[in-house]
Amino acid sequence: MLQAVTSDAAKALPAIPQGAAPGTRDLEAFLDAVGPRAFRFAEASLRHREDALDAVQDAMLRMLRYEDRPAEEWSPLFWRVLRSRIVDTQRRRGFRLRWLAPADADGREPDWADDGPDPARRHEGREAWTRLAAALERLPRRQREAFTLRVLEELDVADTALAMGCSEGSVKTHLSRARQALQRELEDWT
Repeated sequence: MLQAVTSDAAKALPAIPQGAAPGTRDLEAFLDAVGPRAFRFAEASLRHREDALDAVQDAMLRMLRYEDRPAEEWSPLFWRVLRSRIVDTQRRRGFRLRWLAPADADGREPDWADDGPDPARRHEGREAWTRLAAALERLPRRQREAFTLRVLEELDVADTALAMGCSEGSVKTHLSRARQALQRELEDWT
């Protein structure tokens, strides 16, 4: 699935000419690296594969405008653009009739990519990810965003605050509450 996401995201990007500036190549490498994680973030938020692909591809296309910015600004900027696109999609979805466009229309289980030969380990990994994903879905949106950006994406507090459009104190509060809720929910499963 991750390879498919990367290739889908790459198809959305215009071809970069051979004589392109080094910044363009660096941005392309950044987008290739962040694509699979961004897709997982978008899919967890939107709960719909095609909407998640659209959001990631749109965020990548919008990032092409910022290739002249310093590379250290790309990560928080990308996550802010992606988050805005996700929120826009969720708002539009709220105006649709629910019976025409259900949130989880495909209802399929994620495609697990594990090259390990041990089926028991693969099953445990699936179960762990399924439980964590389900627990994350039950968190309020801002807590889920703070947890995902700080813990899973390993952004620092300042970059997370920039991506979420809030203060650093709010990021810390949302993250603390998310960790407490996840710990309560997952403490019986170890």
